[in-house]
Amino acid sequence: MSETASSVQHRLMGSHPHWWLGAMLLALHYAVAWGITDWPARAMLLAHFGIFLMWQPIWRGERNLEPRHAYMVVIVGVLLAGWNNWWLMVVWLAVLFALIGGNMLGSQQPRQRFAALLAAAYLLSLLLMWAVPHLFADQAIDPAITFLVQYGLQALPLLIIAIPVPAGAKSSPLAVDLVYSLMLFLLVAGLVLGSFVVKQVSHGNYPLALAQSLVVMALVLMTLSWLWNPRHGFMGVGHFLSRYLMSLGLPFERWVKGLADLAEREREPERLLSLALHDMTELPWIAGITWQSPHGSGELGARSRFRAEYSFQGLTLVFHTKWSLSPALLLHLKLLTQMLGHFYEAKQREEIQRQNAYTQAVYETGARLTHDVKNLLQSLRSLCAAADSSSEGEAAALQALVKRQLPQIAQRLATTLEKLKMPQQAADSRIDSAGWWEGIKQRYTRGEITFALDGEPAGMPLPGELFDSVAENLLQNAFTKAQHQPALRISVVFRPRDGGSLVVCDSGDAIPKAIAARLFTAPVPSQNGLGIGLYQAAKHAAQLGYQLALTENQAGRVCFELCSARERAAATAADQR
Repeated sequence: MSETASSVQHRLMGSHPHWWLGAMLLALHYAVAWGITDWPARAMLLAHFGIFLMWQPIWRGERNLEPRHAYMVVIVGVLLAGWNNWWLMVVWLAVLFALIGGNMLGSQQPRQRFAALLAAAYLLSLLLMWAVPHLFADQAIDPAITFLVQYGLQALPLLIIAIPVPAGAKSSPLAVDLVYSLMLFLLVAGLVLGSFVVKQVSHGNYPLALAQSLVVMALVLMTLSWLWNPRHGFMGVGHFLSRYLMSLGLPFERWVKGLADLAEREREPERLLSLALHDMTELPWIAGITWQSPHGSGELGARSRFRAEYSFQGLTLVFHTKWSLSPALLLHLKLLTQMLGHFYEAKQREEIQRQNAYTQAVYETGARLTHDVKNLLQSLRSLCAAADSSSEGEAAALQALVKRQLPQIAQRLATTLEKLKMPQQAADSRIDSAGWWEGIKQRYTRGEITFALDGEPAGMPLPGELFDSVAENLLQNAFTKAQHQPALRISVVFRPRDGGSLVVCDSGDAIPKAIAARLFTAPVPSQNGLGIGLYQAAKHAAQLGYQLALTENQAGRVCFELCSARERAAATAADQR
């Protein structure tokens, strides 16, 4: 039965909280409007306080009261029932008005806000029209006022109870805003005490004293509102109050700034964590910190009997504090733990990215050098094929060819082996363009290739390693293409001016659009290699200020061009015009 009654109470409180509010005010009305000295009035005050405990927005009904809170409830109930004093009634009415009016505008539902407005109007009217005049021994209350209070004001609680509730509607519980409630209580207390002082000093009528107090309070509020945000560029009270409130968080701000500075200086995650926690121990309320991370653990400072533990992203921090912390400081420590966890995780990701970048550099360098070795092997095969097919009368020419080609192949092989020691940026070794052009013609003497020179190459330097790599990749791809297209012709055009330009064209089929779109930006599927040759050649060219591009892609005319990036940009701008 107790569980059933409790569930019924929770349902009623959840769907009809204004019923309890109206019943509480009606009980208060019958206890105060006809006097507070007789025993029926005290009984109604006890009933009013019991209904207040069921309606109250301070403790939730599902929570257990601590003994100190239970003692406070008993003391307030005994005071209300046993001490029949109008000063106590004035304070109690001011407290109820502050509780109800403090969060009146924060209510989301119109009917709940309307009920709170009626309750605040009732309490303020009962306070100023009935409770405060009874503080004066010589104050005679007009019979009309007495009739209005005793029979007219009770219409407001009845109206609160009569507010219709839609079917299935649920009201959100009233939340107490401490700042607004305290401000309202101080305003009401100032109005009551001001009226009391003016009445006692002037020996006049209470309505006149109340009016004078209202005028003075209105002037004070107007002055404060102007001082809060004055015009003409002057800083107001609001600015100073905001600066004061912000200054309370300076220890946190200093630590956060220090954490950001550490994140810029330190690369290792564990060192960042250790230094950040060392700075955190300098907060005035921290006695010591114990931490546990995926890669280690440690302890700083001293332990205490007050501790708070938080975990975030695999990082566990135990804070030992010098005293018991408030909920606000505990929330700040939780936020600091999350911030430190984010920075720690970011440093771990940076370290993984550095390792991945190193691995990627090794892979890309190895893939590019594999292509270089492959091209060198192809050159050696060409020399072997020339030696096998030569006659005795061509021995002198073959010997001259071998003398020219073998030193170049040996030098390129030595350079390739040197690069295997450590991934590094592309070297910018310059050679004479005339010697490079003669060497490329001598290495590739096949009948389907035609060479053309556009300009005078003598005395023009160019990056020989880049041009060798690009030329050999393009020609080897063309040779592979020629195996399936026997009639394919290859043309090589070299322009030595403006840093050098190389154009390699073939008369074969066009490259599929899907492959052409990714040709220089990512590895592509290949049946004859790694599919990374042109991708690496394009990156090598970009490092030296050149650009490798597919200038034509149609059946019978597929052309690649290597030229300086500046020349390519100028050509693109001219085409757009």
